[in-house]
Amino acid sequence: MPEDRNVVKKSNQKRTFKKPSRNQSQVQDEFEESVVEIRRVVKVVKGGKNLSFRAIVVVGDKKGKVGLGVASAREVVPAIRKASNLARRNLVEVSVINDTIPHEINIKYDAAKMMLKPAAPGTGIISSTTVRPALELAGIKNVLCKSLGSSNSLTMLRAIFKAFDEIKPPQYYANLRGISLRQLFHGSLEGAGKE
Repeated sequence: MPEDRNVVKKSNQKRTFKKPSRNQSQVQDEFEESVVEIRRVVKVVKGGKNLSFRAIVVVGDKKGKVGLGVASAREVVPAIRKASNLARRNLVEVSVINDTIPHEINIKYDAAKMMLKPAAPGTGIISSTTVRPALELAGIKNVLCKSLGSSNSLTMLRAIFKAFDEIKPPQYYANLRGISLRQLFHGSLEGAGKE
């Protein structure tokens, strides 16, 4: 019986857990953010017009993680803050090898059509000003990007993020075909980035 009482006493005790302390500065330093667009939006209602602002923000660490956030608010600063928080919650992994993408990709999202091609070192990012922040914050330094459809900034960015999802590392295709990286690159490992 005394043993049972001890068990009951232990289970009734309140337990306090300390959350790991993280400085705000450390969280901010991890990701960089870029405001792509701020647009004034007017909604016509029965009593008149409701004015708000829509912000498009891209967040990334330049190491293969990047996110897109879109939010509206009555003022500019809260709209940017909301979009930034959304972007941090919706991060995607991008496969980056030798500061460029591993393979060419053509992507279609709604009316936007995007073509992305890997480029040689020193080429830089050749793209529109709308798409450039997403590529830079993903850690891509050399790429050729061409928009073949809609010029709407939000649609173009969503097309780029769809492309990021579909870009796979060389190891993925080697495993899919059941061959080694050396066979995939015809005996050359220059483009593979790893053995």
